Amino acid sequence: MYKKILLFIVIIILSNFFISCSINDQKIENIDINTVDLDSISIIDGIDKYEDYESEKSIENRDPIIEKINSMTLDEKIGQMFIMGMDGYYVDDFTNAMIEDYHIGGIILFGRNIRDSNQLLELTNSLNEVNNKIPLFISIDEEGGRVSRMPKEVLNIPSCREIGKKNDAMYAFEVGSTIGMKIKSLGLNMNFAPVLDIDSNPQNPVIGDRSFGGDDEIVSKMGMEVMKGLRSENIISVVKHFPGHGDTSVDSHIGLPRIDKDLESILQFEIIPFKKAIENHVDGIMIAHILFSRIDPDNPASLSKIIITDLLREELDYNGVVITDDMTMGAILENYAIVDASVQAIMAGADIILLSHGNENKVNAIKGIKEAVVNNKISMERVDESVYRILKLKEKYHI
Repeated sequence: MYKKILLFIVIIILSNFFISCSINDQKIENIDINTVDLDSISIIDGIDKYEDYESEKSIENRDPIIEKINSMTLDEKIGQMFIMGMDGYYVDDFTNAMIEDYHIGGIILFGRNIRDSNQLLELTNSLNEVNNKIPLFISIDEEGGRVSRMPKEVLNIPSCREIGKKNDAMYAFEVGSTIGMKIKSLGLNMNFAPVLDIDSNPQNPVIGDRSFGGDDEIVSKMGMEVMKGLRSENIISVVKHFPGHGDTSVDSHIGLPRIDKDLESILQFEIIPFKKAIENHVDGIMIAHILFSRIDPDNPASLSKIIITDLLREELDYNGVVITDDMTMGAILENYAIVDASVQAIMAGADIILLSHGNENKVNAIKGIKEAVVNNKISMERVDESVYRILKLKEKYHI
């Protein structure tokens, strides 16, 4: 019985072989088995094609920003992590050196830099001409109301408090887009606005009508619309002052404010507008110089890893650019050396150090960061992480 089954299988195999031979008869006749080079069998061509495919796929998936970072010097990387103020109405030798030799990533303009619209446009054009490798953030504080840097001939915008009282989303959006249109027409690309602080302390000497109000819902709603309005004009909106400056009784321009609230308390109030901004893909968040004594008793928010990395980055899942408030404000200079503060801010997770005043402060801060990297106090990975976010934001807005 087994012999019969085996014979049947052999017959089937032989039948298939002869059928195959008759079909491919012509091909078989032309092959000399003795001359076949087994090493040249087409699997080699297949591997080559696979390698070519993988190479092409690798090129397609290559991140040009990472390639850019890999081509940058340490000085160029560190420079991108600074936005600095300047003196006067025109690009002077020091500002020129900051851009060309120290490779700073941006400039912030104040009233001291703005005389009229023609001069401002000439200044922004000059800044772009000086910097021809990586474009600059050219930034301003244009909140509306009493915080306005615009030339006098440009009609001022209502304060945030007036916008909050209207509680009209369309109106808030139009205000944002109007501010955006104005500053874009004068050559700027970044605005440190809107203010998302909730004005909950009547003794607050610095926020007041810069806030949309004392209600977290109104601040969130109006703030988001102003932010969207700015972005509609291709202006980067940097909201401020995280985690919230509304319940302070000290002006951080002068001294270091302290807030005695725990994390749960600020999550349920102060942070609500910032959380809403993150949900709406905000591009930049400015960190306040405020000591939250029950969250980090040793460091103000701008220097606190607990607040920047643990809270903002990890708990709130924010992946955008983090900018410190001006490091030459009293809250910092009265309590820290500028180099120590700058290094600590980067170690805490900040991407950009804002320095508005003092040429010596600016040079020392840059050199201090470089020394910290060289001495492995700040890792190159930490630097590259920030530079990636900065270049990504510049690419997004075609700066």
